[in-house]
Amino acid sequence: MSVIQVQSLRKTYGSVVAVDRVSMDIQPGEIFGMVGPNGAGKTTTIECIEGLRQPDGGSLRVLGLEPQADGYALRAQIGVQLQKSNLPDRLKVWEALDLFASFCPRSVDWRSLLEQLGLADKYSAPFGELSGGQKQRLSIALALLNDPELVFFDELTTGPDPQARRAMWDLVRDIRARGKTVFLTTHFMEEAERLCDRVAIMDHGHIIALDTPERLIRSLGAESRVVLSIQDDFASESLQALATANRVERAGERVIVYGKGDSLVGEVVNVLTSRGVRFRDLRTEQPTLEDVFLTLTGREMRD
Repeated sequence: MSVIQVQSLRKTYGSVVAVDRVSMDIQPGEIFGMVGPNGAGKTTTIECIEGLRQPDGGSLRVLGLEPQADGYALRAQIGVQLQKSNLPDRLKVWEALDLFASFCPRSVDWRSLLEQLGLADKYSAPFGELSGGQKQRLSIALALLNDPELVFFDELTTGPDPQARRAMWDLVRDIRARGKTVFLTTHFMEEAERLCDRVAIMDHGHIIALDTPERLIRSLGAESRVVLSIQDDFASESLQALATANRVERAGERVIVYGKGDSLVGEVVNVLTSRGVRFRDLRTEQPTLEDVFLTLTGREMRD
């Protein structure tokens, strides 16, 4: 049984169609990611699924419940970290956790959450004195208080430094390891590629691609790149002649060989060593989910 079933979901704001006939199923124990440009409809979609917004069309089932009609029962089983949330500035961290835990039919030990999220030293700190990243980690702790079966993270790691971001990734993996399901939206393609079992790419209110990160990358058919520095005089045409090479770019010592096939690196090295050409700093660059994202949604800046 799917944890989330979405069929032809539609949401409009006046003449603006924010979500247009979106359909998807999310399975138990899955980390499911949704990515897309600003204004693509990600937050509206996730808020409809959470029961925070009333859809204008389509059907939704979450943990077998209808988010609007069964909102009270559903909220006892899900955890929600919103993209933006706030608490009274004078409310202390422990007071917020203790208060929210009192609302839950069941709750976990919030002190362990403080340790896990690096907030133990902020136990008595007022909310207004927390940094942006600390406020976000507190909102994550609040979302996990009721030991939810399904957790929603909307822009999980916007703001935290790289160290905190990796710690949050470990937290998401730990949540899944405990048999939970995670639905997250993110702007970070690396985050989606590393964390998610499947990813939906959304644009202009539509899901334009949905699959595992590996299959999405493979479907792009993008080139691999071999990047290196060559100090000697060397005619790059000999690299261009390789069967696996599509093109070669050179700027000073820096050479980039674009091509396809598992043997590309080996063939480049063989050509250079057979001619006694000195090279250094060789590395390979594989296509990523970001390449897929940019190919499908374009590169223009959006508000």
